[in-house]
Amino acid sequence: MRLISLAALLAILAPMQGIATTSNAWSNIPAPSDGEAESIGGYANGCLNGGEALPAEGRGYQVVRLSRNRYYGHPALIDFIQDLGNRVADKNLGLMLVADMNQPRGGPMPSGHSSHQSGLDADIWLPLDYKRIDGKRDHLKSVAMADRHKFTMNYDAWSDRQGELIRLAAEDPRVARIFLNPRIKMELCNMEWEDRRWLRKIRPWFKHHSHFHVRLKCPQGNAACKNQAPPPAGDGCGKELAEWHPDKRKLWKKSSGKKSRPPLPQQCNQVLSRK
Repeated sequence: MRLISLAALLAILAPMQGIATTSNAWSNIPAPSDGEAESIGGYANGCLNGGEALPAEGRGYQVVRLSRNRYYGHPALIDFIQDLGNRVADKNLGLMLVADMNQPRGGPMPSGHSSHQSGLDADIWLPLDYKRIDGKRDHLKSVAMADRHKFTMNYDAWSDRQGELIRLAAEDPRVARIFLNPRIKMELCNMEWEDRRWLRKIRPWFKHHSHFHVRLKCPQGNAACKNQAPPPAGDGCGKELAEWHPDKRKLWKKSSGKKSRPPLPQQCNQVLSRK
């Protein structure tokens, strides 16, 4: 009987052990995989096959922090950002700065995010008054539009342009949710809008005081992609939002310890190993 080597045995068993869960395995991959684009798994437990890079320059937008190599996404996300950039330019709102999206093949990141894994998440800075910069842009920093501890707005930085940018993003039917600081959500709720239905997609979340986090729905035909449940009915501007006030948050139970990562879908092992 032919004996199998230890190395060969480990190669066979590796996919069963979910080695693709390791964040460094994904951050070390420099380029997307070949093949048809597909978002696999959930936003915080998935990967991306056949992703694309967002061009660093485009009408109405510019990508920052290029050295992180996190400017990839499903083609649906690339199209969304470019479409949003065009709307920003059409309305003369300023320059939209796009920060972290996804790694070349998605998957868990070693730092900064628990989601941004399946190619459908993107962070967009709230400031709109930066000028285009050639070359490296890692030195740029965003500006806080709200004090997340005092629950106050920074009206020296905030304007109606930020509200319009968020509205343009939220009204896109491809968008499932937008995560934003609860005080900024309150500001949006207090503004006058002809149609307030898009406010339902604005979900208050910790931090997110200098950027907003866009999350798209699973693209049509991506059977392995897992959508998040739809937001609750209504605009979310009443009691639900009031629960985010710092005085209320003091009553919340703190999480005990760091949560362990769930294993990624088995398809992600194949994505990781492809050319």
